Formats: sequence, structure tokens, C-alpha cells
Amino acid sequence: MLKQNRREFLGKGAAGLVSARLIGTGLAAGSFLPEAVAAIQGKQQSVTIPTHEFFGDIEERIELPASWEVNVMKMAGHDAAPLTQEEMRRRIRSPIGKPPLRELAAGKKRVVITFDDLERPTPAHEIAPLVLEELKAAGVADDNILFLAALGTHRALPTDEVVRKLGKDIVQRYAWINHNCWENLKEIGETSRKNRIKINQNFAAADLRITLNGIKVHQRAGYGGGAKSVLPGVASIDTVKYNHETIGGGSRDNALKVFHNDVRLDMEEAARLARIDFSVQVVYNRRRRTCALFAGDINEAHHAACRMANLHYRTPTFKNADIVIANNYPQNIQSEKGLDWVNRSLRDGGTAVLIIQNPQVMTSWNYWNESLAYRNGRTYWDVLEARKPRPNSAVIVYSQYLDQRTMNYPQFPAGAIPARTWEEVVAQLRARHKGDARVAVYPYCAIQHVEAGLDETTERTNG
Repeated sequence: MLKQNRREFLGKGAAGLVSARLIGTGLAAGSFLPEAVAAIQGKQQSVTIPTHEFFGDIEERIELPASWEVNVMKMAGHDAAPLTQEEMRRRIRSPIGKPPLRELAAGKKRVVITFDDLERPTPAHEIAPLVLEELKAAGVADDNILFLAALGTHRALPTDEVVRKLGKDIVQRYAWINHNCWENLKEIGETSRKNRIKINQNFAAADLRITLNGIKVHQRAGYGGGAKSVLPGVASIDTVKYNHETIGGGSRDNALKVFHNDVRLDMEEAARLARIDFSVQVVYNRRRRTCALFAGDINEAHHAACRMANLHYRTPTFKNADIVIANNYPQNIQSEKGLDWVNRSLRDGGTAVLIIQNPQVMTSWNYWNESLAYRNGRTYWDVLEARKPRPNSAVIVYSQYLDQRTMNYPQFPAGAIPARTWEEVVAQLRARHKGDARVAVYPYCAIQHVEAGLDETTERTNG
């Protein structure tokens, strides 16, 4: 079997990063995008996958031996078309459980609009201009509008990332700031679960509060979006800790639980205490475009969006695959999530390929996670505890942008094999699988979830 340890791989130095080329052919021009490369020798079959969220959102081609059985596991809404701008506008003007936004905005002097960071696929640039249209129609001056990055306990955003999220025109015209979970906070009350809610003071001081959210499966909150824009979005580190640890117990078994989930219910109470005036929830398609939109009350609109998302993102699980290819678009920054599909689909002795095709690779930073890792005097070397792969299995981590930090990520198995080109990946796969192979490809695994319903009537156990 071909093998290359991390030291040998990374010893190639910076030159390797500069000269590495990507698979396939990109459909957009600009920095960070791939070059065309020669086809893999011999007969092959191709699968096209989306990559580079927020950095072009391009299509790339991966090639596999023609004799292999390749199964592309698509979600139910794979072919969903994006909404037109007029369709999105109509939905914003027909809210659920709230008056129209322009009515709510009439006479308001301080308006704050939250948006999430690049760790979330939300195409805020598609919906923010339509929200601004309604504010303008209500007579709100540009200087009275503030965009607030609802980061929770994530790192602050630099300007170039805000441009990728909101668009250049909005960043040039409107003020924006980062939420800080440590400072500039105001206590606004306590939930029934005894969580003292402290939120961003700029957010609390506004007389009109609007949130922009995207919906995708979440291991603690059931689905993302909705009240998560308040808790953890604009909350203090202590409020987040109480929600995640005291209420949630650190559990990551709440996927698809929205109605019988104490973590989510505490978030929804926090959103009520924060007096959110209007919220926009979007469901996205396989290319990170808005294909459904629900506006109005932050909890009611979120529930409606979750019902649609639950049907849209459902994906059948392929069992006992020899090879599982998990493409972590459109949430490459948290690429360990692809291992969930690997664990469901891969046979013992098989090979997993995690694709992380984004210049930011694994740049997730979460102060709450850091506080968990380094409590009781632990250090960097003490927390480097990797997941164990399935028995006799291998994990290949593929990205043009691989670095030491990514390969040392604690969620990856200690023996993970690095690869900067697709040719290297295929060489490793051929060495491990001499004959035919059954391959499962999850083309956008970060938003795909299992075929299971919501918990509207009874609790469910995730398999």
C-alpha cells in the first residue's frame, strides 16, 4: 500500500502548496480556483462535485476507475432550482406571524441586522438587499442601519470575509461590527431553565432587530438558524456555556430535534427575551443558493423552514461501501462532519476520502470548544486525541490547501493519509482496493442528513 506520513508530506514545504493543482476544471475565474489537469491514465468515470464555498462556488470533476461501482448519494432536493429575486421578495413581504417588515420599520431610528460567518453556508448576499429594500421603503436612513456578525463564540471576521458573506456594495455602504462574546454585553432576563441571558449591547439597544439565517442540520440544536442567531449568535460566553453544558450536557445527539429539545427550547426563549422583530430563514440547494424562504416570527418561520428542510435534505444511506467519498461542501471549515457519513456507510477495512476543497481548510475557531479542551491545565499536546477509524480502515484527507494544522486536527484519525492532488488519492485507493470496489459519494455532505423526520410528536433516537 502506498503511504506517506504527515512529516514526509509536510516536509515538501511551501513550494508544494504553491505548485499543487486541483482536479477537474473550474467554471469561474479568479484567485484560489483550480487549473485543468490531465485525466487519470486508463479508463475512468467522472463525478462532478461543488467546491470552494464563498471562494467561487465552482464545480470540480473527480475521476475513478471505470470498473468500480460508483453510487452518488443525492439528497431529495438535489434538483431544486434557486428562487428568483422577485420570488424571494414576495416571501419577505408575506411573513409568518408578524406584520410586514416595512410596517414594523416605520419610525424606527436604530436597526440592527444579524448575519452569520463563513462557517455557515447562508447566502446572506442574496437576501440582505431585499431586507434593505423594505427598510428604505419605511424611511429608515442608511446611517441608522447596523449589520452585526452573529458569531456566537467563533472568531471575529475580517472585512474580506464580510464582503464574501454580504457582498461588496453592502459593506461599502453600511456599518458592520463583530459580536464579542466576552465584552459589550447586557443581561436581559432568565429563561425557565435558569439560563441568564446576556446579549450584545448594540443588539439590545436597537429598536428594530432583524436576523438572517440559513437552515441545515445541527447536532445540538436540531437545525441551525432561527433562535441560534441570538443564542449563541449574539450571546455571552457564560450564556452559551450554560446552554451547551448545563442544559445540553455537551450532547451531540439532537440532530433533527426541534420541538422536544431542551437546548433548542432554551434558545427560543432567549430569542423571545431579546425581542426579535423580524427574521428571514432560507433553505439552500446543492449549490448554496436560496431555494426556499420563510420570513416573519423568528420561531414560527424557523419551524416552517425546518419542516421543508427536513424533506429537502434527506439522503439515503449507502451501507457497507468499500470506499466512501465525503465532499464537505458547503461547510469545509468544519470538515470533521463528513466522518458522520463515513461511519454510517463504510465497511470495516474500507477507505474514506474526506474532500476539503476550500482555501480556508479547517480554520474553525470556537472559544467554547477551546475552553473545554484546555480546562484543568491541559495543553495542545494533551488534547491531540484523534477519532479512531473503523477497524482496518484508512482515512485519506484530500485538499490542495493542506497544512500541518489541518492534519493535526483532533477529529481526524491519527493515521490519516494526506493528499494534495486527486491523482494521489486514486493511487492510494488502487493500492488498497486491488479489484472492483463499491463506492459511495456524498457530493455535499455538510448539508445532507439521514432519512428521518422531525420530532413534532415524539422524541426520536438518531442512528
